[in-house]
Amino acid sequence: MTEQRLAGGRTHMCGSLRAGDAGGRVVLAGWVARRRDHGGVVFLDLRDREGPVQVVAHPDDAPEAFRAASEAKLESVVLVRGEVRLRPEGTANAGLATGEVEVAAGDIEVLSMSDTPPFPVEDDVQVEEALRLTYRYLDLRRPEMTGVLRLRHRMFGTVRQFFDERGFVDVETPTLTKSTPEGARDFLVPSRLQRGKVYALPQSPQMFKQLLMVAGLDRYYQIVRCMRDEDLRADRHWEFTQLDLEMSFASEEDVFEVLESLFARVWREYLGVEIRVPFPRLTYDESVARFGTDKPDTRFGMELADVTTAFGATAFRAFASAIERGGCVAGFAAPGAGTWSRKELDALVPEATARGATGLVWIALEGGQARSPVLSHISPEEIAAVSEATGAGDGDLVLLVADQPGRVAVALDGLRRLLAARLGLVPERRWDFLWITEFPVFEWSEEEARWVAKHHPFTSPVSDDLEPETARARAYDIVLNGIELGSGSVRIHRPDLQRRVFEVMGITGEEATDKFGHMLEAFRFGVPPHAGFAFGLDRVLMLLSGKENIRDVIAFPKTSSGSELLTGAPSEPSQEQLDQLGMRFGPLGR
Repeated sequence: MTEQRLAGGRTHMCGSLRAGDAGGRVVLAGWVARRRDHGGVVFLDLRDREGPVQVVAHPDDAPEAFRAASEAKLESVVLVRGEVRLRPEGTANAGLATGEVEVAAGDIEVLSMSDTPPFPVEDDVQVEEALRLTYRYLDLRRPEMTGVLRLRHRMFGTVRQFFDERGFVDVETPTLTKSTPEGARDFLVPSRLQRGKVYALPQSPQMFKQLLMVAGLDRYYQIVRCMRDEDLRADRHWEFTQLDLEMSFASEEDVFEVLESLFARVWREYLGVEIRVPFPRLTYDESVARFGTDKPDTRFGMELADVTTAFGATAFRAFASAIERGGCVAGFAAPGAGTWSRKELDALVPEATARGATGLVWIALEGGQARSPVLSHISPEEIAAVSEATGAGDGDLVLLVADQPGRVAVALDGLRRLLAARLGLVPERRWDFLWITEFPVFEWSEEEARWVAKHHPFTSPVSDDLEPETARARAYDIVLNGIELGSGSVRIHRPDLQRRVFEVMGITGEEATDKFGHMLEAFRFGVPPHAGFAFGLDRVLMLLSGKENIRDVIAFPKTSSGSELLTGAPSEPSQEQLDQLGMRFGPLGR
């Protein structure tokens, strides 16, 4: 750590001391991480954000310091004045950055005595997440968590430097804004001054960043807090931090080059890994056909094969009826799983049905023979055709699903990931970045009984084809190891094309004015072609730090049910607050 003035009279951070500091006098402050009494000499591990250092209190050298060290409880805050010295020969700790030195205490002052903490403040602590989140400030003292927050700080600095170097301008956009369709439910904030009206917390700055292009900013970026009221999971949080960018006069290739350069720089600086650029690309249709998803994990094989034609004249009624209803039959081969027991193979069936499939057929190939619960219903020719299509060989397992294409894709994607994990096919510390392109412009909403935007209604189509079943968008996602990092698109800048998109979605002129009037009005005054992108920095940090849950890279996260255990949020408003807002709550369940 570079020399700097520290508050409170400290001369150094605890974890910054090294062998070169031996012989110097220091003033340190921190928390008592450990205390040991060895033959009348007390050793304290004093910890601050830079790490721990060993402090030695000897009763003969400094009796008052020895007494204070003996009485200091774990996690108490103490101030230490003393001399840095090399540890005696044979006692150095190679596992600590400060392991060559110790501080001989001349004076120890207890600044704040701690109660016994509810769990040990140390790494690899085995404690329920709810307890950690309730006492998050203690959880964040753990070196592992401190390290994550500091990595977050450094990575954000790298991102800002990268975009500053490339001529982007950082512009803040509103937190209280108008509710517009963004693909998830809004968090709403009632207005005290305009009763009966609400603000929405931004799901993204989408419209504002496009307006900044109309304003002539040319290149915009922002590290911005976004909020989406959607179901939480391991890689999703209601409040998330997004890297948002927009570029005027830009095509897909311009956006690709910027993002690839950014990720290559971050991975090089923080993991020492050189990422191969440009990233491979797959169209949406190719990705779904080969992997069953638009966010495939390409670190392993087991690609899907459509074998519908192999069962065109099948006697197996389950497959035949699915094909008659306009469905398909598809599957993949799992290498080496053909030797699994009947019990293990049958256990895969509920895994498929849990993912929406009506059923699952397995065929194990072993010793030149096939075994399957439906062997009497499928012919050797059909088995041979399936083996050829999936690339299955002796000792392999073929998994087949017959249903509507969407259901087949979802089920096989889940099974493919499950089998890869069980077979140990997923390589560690490998980073497979991928662009997914040409998404559908529209998708059918059963809830609304109409076509809606797959991305958002300002996404430019690839061509003049706006047939909702076939139209493709100039939209693109970055996927890493089967996880979507973010998405973007080339935007519509032609008013006539924008009107046509609205018409397909059933959005009337009046509705368009109500929802997007400010955008449409701005677009009357000269709109440059523009394109942009946004990705979740929390999700990227989760992957960089090797965490499996996004809550482990956010300082004060909420639980999966949306509760903040530390403060007790959300809480019930007082009647006075409701009266000020002109609101009342109805009975639960309404």
